[in-house]
Amino acid sequence: MAVSSVRLFNNLYPSRASLIAYSTLHSGFPNSLGYNSFRVKGGLVSSISGSSRVRASVKGKGERTEDYPLAGDSTDNKKVAESWPRSLQRDFAGTPYVPVYVMLPLGVIDRNCELVDPEGLTNQLRILKSVNVDGVMIDCWWGIVEAHAPQTYNWSGYRRLFQIVRDLGLKLQVVMSFHECGGNVGDDVNIPLPQWVREIGDSNPDIYFTDREGRSNTECLTWGIDKERVLRGRTAVEVYFDYMRNFRVEFDDFFVSGVIAEIEVGMGPCGELRYPSYPVKHGWKYPGIGEFQCYDKYLMKRLKKAAEIRGHTFWGRAPDNSGSYNSAPHETGFFRDGGDYDSYYGRFFLNWYSQILVDHGDRVLALANLAFEGTCIAAKLSGIHWWYKTASHAAELTSGFYNPAHRDGYAPIAAMLKKHGVALNFTCVELRTLNQHEGFPEAMADPEGLVWQVLNAAWDVSIPVASENALPCYDREGYNKILENAKPRNDPDGRHLSAFTYLRLNPALIERRNFVEFERFVKGMHGEAISDLPLN
Repeated sequence: MAVSSVRLFNNLYPSRASLIAYSTLHSGFPNSLGYNSFRVKGGLVSSISGSSRVRASVKGKGERTEDYPLAGDSTDNKKVAESWPRSLQRDFAGTPYVPVYVMLPLGVIDRNCELVDPEGLTNQLRILKSVNVDGVMIDCWWGIVEAHAPQTYNWSGYRRLFQIVRDLGLKLQVVMSFHECGGNVGDDVNIPLPQWVREIGDSNPDIYFTDREGRSNTECLTWGIDKERVLRGRTAVEVYFDYMRNFRVEFDDFFVSGVIAEIEVGMGPCGELRYPSYPVKHGWKYPGIGEFQCYDKYLMKRLKKAAEIRGHTFWGRAPDNSGSYNSAPHETGFFRDGGDYDSYYGRFFLNWYSQILVDHGDRVLALANLAFEGTCIAAKLSGIHWWYKTASHAAELTSGFYNPAHRDGYAPIAAMLKKHGVALNFTCVELRTLNQHEGFPEAMADPEGLVWQVLNAAWDVSIPVASENALPCYDREGYNKILENAKPRNDPDGRHLSAFTYLRLNPALIERRNFVEFERFVKGMHGEAISDLPLN
């Protein structure tokens, strides 16, 4: 650099000045869980202290290490660490290295595909680099890049962002985001699907998932049009493939240099492989069971055809006794214990409904492998942990995971991912079952049981498993839970997560007290010794 990085940092972050941040919190889970979502556009602040410092490698004519001040008060790091309850924790020194990535704010690229506040973002990335974070995750929004006309792509803001990441020596996880942003709790920016797609939807709303009341959900396209030429002469999967292939060509230099470490392919709402069964925009609240989302004409046509093939044409319908978005399982004839979910018809319908999900993943990932040959590819599953301790697992069933008590609903998905050599990315590894019971005992939630089931379904077929937190996490208890799931104690095969992605870069994370805990967590994930660790 032409200017000393130390001088630059001190000019940007003088003592007692504000730490500028453009950030967000985002979660697919509701505020009723007790977490608040917020966004500070262009500003936090926290004061800066000269006594709390972090180290960073500074790139210039040579590599060197500098001490940078961290946001917070004047207490030193040791006192801050000791102010937390010293709960017993394993010593992770010498354990396998698990890379740690941090999700960037949802609005880091604006609707014009321009990078927002590049200087402020660069400074935040330097702080992450100072504690040896491996890289960052970024959504490449379909609604921004191909916004105005089919096969007319604008990647300009992303190229500038990628250059900054590369110059800082960080890696990239890039999400092909084929869904809208703005329809969920915590979404603080609005990025709809491309305008030309919405124009098609105005005259043909069946291109979207639809609920029993006939309400379309514009968050993503229904899987019913995967093979229907309703998008200006292209099918949905052709549109996705063209987008991915264009990205691969546009950013060839970042692939060749290894800066892009992984591509995560979005395949549903929030980029997750699931049905949009619990949309806040339609009135869902935690812990409602959600609703089946197969009422668009394309999926209904396929359901009727499947029923005819089975020889029972009257099965060509969705359940009529499955309640509504905010029902509890025992309030419905379909999901209650001994309910119709386990009848001959119920099994037929749930097999069909869940197979549509698997088939969609199969088609999209086959094309992703063509577009990104030789690159690590991942698919994301959501952690639907509420009602897990009931027989029907109703919330999972409406989301497309056929996982009642008598059946492993994640094994078929893991097998499909194995077929394509795709990694599984799973959420909610920081949640504790006891905490869920304290807040919502009626939800019969079991995130720990769900995580264990899903991780083992993937490990049993030998595919890489990555994870991320479902809700904001700043405390040692949450980080310890992530570490335990990342590197299971006494696993005879030494299995561990392939990577972890932290949700998300925001002002609270960079506050000194929180950042000390985060640095400690990164050390544990990297298998490094932690000096203040109370050994058990």
